Amino acid sequence: MAKKLVIIDTDCGIDDAQAIMMALAAPNIQILGITCVFGNAAVENVCQNVLRVLSVCEHDGIPVFRGSVGPLLGDSNLCNNHFGTDGLGDVIAEQDPQWEEKIQKEHAVNAMIRLVSEHQNQVSLVTLGPLTNLALAVRLDPCFPQKLKDLYIMGGNMEGKGNVTLCAEFNFAMDPESAYIVLEEFLCPTYLASWEYACRNSLTWEFFEEMISQDAPAARFMKMITSKCWAYSKEVMKQKRDVYFGPGFVSYDSYVMAACIDSTVVAQSIECPVRVEVQGAIARGMMALDRTNELKKSHSVCVMTKCDVAKFSQLLLESLRQPYNK
Repeated sequence: MAKKLVIIDTDCGIDDAQAIMMALAAPNIQILGITCVFGNAAVENVCQNVLRVLSVCEHDGIPVFRGSVGPLLGDSNLCNNHFGTDGLGDVIAEQDPQWEEKIQKEHAVNAMIRLVSEHQNQVSLVTLGPLTNLALAVRLDPCFPQKLKDLYIMGGNMEGKGNVTLCAEFNFAMDPESAYIVLEEFLCPTYLASWEYACRNSLTWEFFEEMISQDAPAARFMKMITSKCWAYSKEVMKQKRDVYFGPGFVSYDSYVMAACIDSTVVAQSIECPVRVEVQGAIARGMMALDRTNELKKSHSVCVMTKCDVAKFSQLLLESLRQPYNK
């Protein structure tokens, strides 16, 4: 069976690393390239983090492209240390002095347009960070969205619950204008894993310990980068996420990657138009679901609501058993 062609757009933090590993482990996925964007860390750190993940899993041949350093408008002024200042928990002391030589010279947005144009209606684009690269792509090539097979987005929210502002999820809050553009102008089949979807389908902390304790390089890498990160502390999460959703381990970006790999992981979803709010002191960056057709939009999005956690758990476990020849 032909493999599914995928481009991953990422702001590689710890959960992005997990999602990328999941794609690398999937036998039905061929990654054409990984495009980097600011978000969990500066784009230079993001590039290095992607290279580290590929190296650990022995997939160094996948091309990595540097992309947007900030949002379409203004500065990225949201304080974010969710995964440490470097995006991978601030535990990696050794730096690769040659990392820039391993990054492709072509800009991420140009690479995205080129790769999709070379494989029209065959590429699934999976986004794990702010949507800046995608917004720029549609401005450079207005036909870009219709050349995609489909689009998978981790971001936004369903209930107005925020994780960096009162009402907005991190990826959308970092660049609301780009999120607005993408959800208005990308009319290809679109599948969205919101913050609430991830949190309401959490796994146990006992599963997390089992997952990172496997005897494989990828699992040891994940155990290292989560070792000092407060976002992977059961006690810290009691004061933050658990107030809304109760206790549990959540690997946010992995949920959307799992949906791309195996559509049956999504047990239930809502099909409806959505819009991102770009104004307002409280609601900027919030995604609204239009289930009563108030907006009169022609394009609907598949918003995931319920996950088959057994299938999802298996994909997570398998992702940390790499490389398989060790």
